[in-house]
Amino acid sequence: MEVSVSLPGHELVSAGLADLAAGRETESALLVAMAARRLRALGFDVPPREGGSPDHRLYELLSESGPNAHSRYNALVRQMVSFARAAEHASSR
Repeated sequence: MEVSVSLPGHELVSAGLADLAAGRETESALLVAMAARRLRALGFDVPPREGGSPDHRLYELLSESGPNAHSRYNALVRQMVSFARAAEHASSR
């Protein structure tokens, strides 16, 4: 399934899918990896990710890049939840 540009957070998910496919460890790739099960259930082709827990690694990455890692982590998770809910709603029509 392609990421619809009408869904909130589509840029983040599109970037995360591309980064995962390319083997890059980015904020968006780790976020998509965290939501992989839910996204796959919606029909998205989420590439597998090697390594440890993506949620812990995302937090570490955010901590390395500056202050407010906790707030930024929560904001990213909220964006993913919003995307997934909108995608679920769109698929139920």
